[in-house]
Amino acid sequence: MGISVRLSRGGAKKRPYYRVVVSDSRSPRDGKYLEQIGTYNPLLAKDDANRVKLNEDRARYWLGVGAQPTDRVARLLDVAGIRERAPTNNPKRGEPGQKAKDRAEEKATKVAEAEEAARAAAEAPAVEEAPAAEEVAAAEAPAEEAAAEEAGEAQAEG
Repeated sequence: MGISVRLSRGGAKKRPYYRVVVSDSRSPRDGKYLEQIGTYNPLLAKDDANRVKLNEDRARYWLGVGAQPTDRVARLLDVAGIRERAPTNNPKRGEPGQKAKDRAEEKATKVAEAEEAARAAAEAPAVEEAPAAEEVAAAEAPAEEAAAEEAGEAQAEG
């Protein structure tokens, strides 16, 4: 039978409150436990005295007889000075995942293409301004002729 020191959740929905309990490792999270050795209220400020309350003597006893704390409880015990915990080193912490890197690379290529297109557009208008003006005039001419024909039909009917 493995004994663990872990958190047992209580409180309302979205309002967690935890008991620090010693229980059989096979029992459910909020199920039967051997002893409650403290409480943890994550909603309180980190410097609040009531955030973590531990019965230090009982915690030392259970650790002495071989109870294994969970990671979160080990952190609480370390802060309380009951048991030392080696700090973990995660050099990749905060580094984006592979998919995020791919998205950033794709976005960078799209931005580069857009900048190239903008440069090409900035250089090209000096050459293309005359044909563009002729096309606009040619497009307006049929519209003016159609308007004149409609006006002529309206006068003939009236």
